[in-house]
Amino acid sequence: MLNTRFFTYSISAIVSCSIILTGCENTLIPSSTNAPDVQTKKEVDKLPHELETNEIESIFFSDEEMVLSPKSTFSLELYSITTEHTEIEINPMDITYDIQPTNLASIDDRGLLSLSNEAKTGNQIDVYANYEGFTTQITITVKYSLENTIVASNSEIPKITNQESTAVLVNKQRSLEDNYIPTDLVQPNIPFSFTGESEKKWLREEAARALEQLFDQAKQENIQLNGVSGYRSYQTQKSIFNWNVQEQGEEQARRYSAYPGTSEHQTGLAIDVSSPSVNNVLEESLGSTKEGQWLAEHAAEFGFIIRYPQDKEHITGYAYEPWHLRYVGKEIASEIMGHNITLEEYFDESTPVITE
Repeated sequence: MLNTRFFTYSISAIVSCSIILTGCENTLIPSSTNAPDVQTKKEVDKLPHELETNEIESIFFSDEEMVLSPKSTFSLELYSITTEHTEIEINPMDITYDIQPTNLASIDDRGLLSLSNEAKTGNQIDVYANYEGFTTQITITVKYSLENTIVASNSEIPKITNQESTAVLVNKQRSLEDNYIPTDLVQPNIPFSFTGESEKKWLREEAARALEQLFDQAKQENIQLNGVSGYRSYQTQKSIFNWNVQEQGEEQARRYSAYPGTSEHQTGLAIDVSSPSVNNVLEESLGSTKEGQWLAEHAAEFGFIIRYPQDKEHITGYAYEPWHLRYVGKEIASEIMGHNITLEEYFDESTPVITE
């Protein structure tokens, strides 16, 4: 019986991003196989000299932690397993590699892989190694190193340096610049719960187009949604926060309202939505309606997450908000919603965000 191995690689970045490698590399597979985790044995005509008395069962990438910056390289080491289950390192010069997409990374004939400057958080890169008729594969997921996306500031909250990224993490410990305004704000073609012009109807263009598709699909499935509040400037958030403090007290206000500069709405990537079924209000009851349940089930298909999920207040710092959608892109959204985690957990944020 052929062995099946699964490897997960965690890599910490030293400059601005890191990578996580996952692979299902195991028993021998034809290179035309589309599902590398379902593999079958393949006969070969020629074996390497040092293995000529044995039969190869599998090839796989080594399980190591590696440190990588966008402009540095690391070596992909490949091994084979013989019938005696002995792991023997393969000469890198005997391996051929394929990589997709080619614009995000490159790999030379020694197995040295480099990320390009185009690689951004959420990008996935597939690397295929071919040796003696056998193929194995690794998927690389690019992630930012959070420690390298903030700088100390005069205020008590560090300032974010990657404000334009669709994967930017904004929370009570990571603040946008007071004067940050996205440069590509547009109004999505969706129904809103109010009339007239307002900055609350704006989103960054990529998020706006994705929201239009989400609303179109919801309409086709007889789900009625309305936009309530999208982009908010620093000054608007300051006014909202101060009013909530006056009405509810600061402790209660901080459970639902962001301190100026720490609101996702200022990124232009977040929008509150509701439904006529709850009179377009922003209340937890939305989560138990068919509209709220539809959002939780389908938001990721369009690149959105429920940013403040239930029972995660100790991580996000905010109470459950089934109405708060945050655009992060389909790849990241799929992982977050599929594993019922938060954006903080996706980035392996080590310090929980404590509710004040």
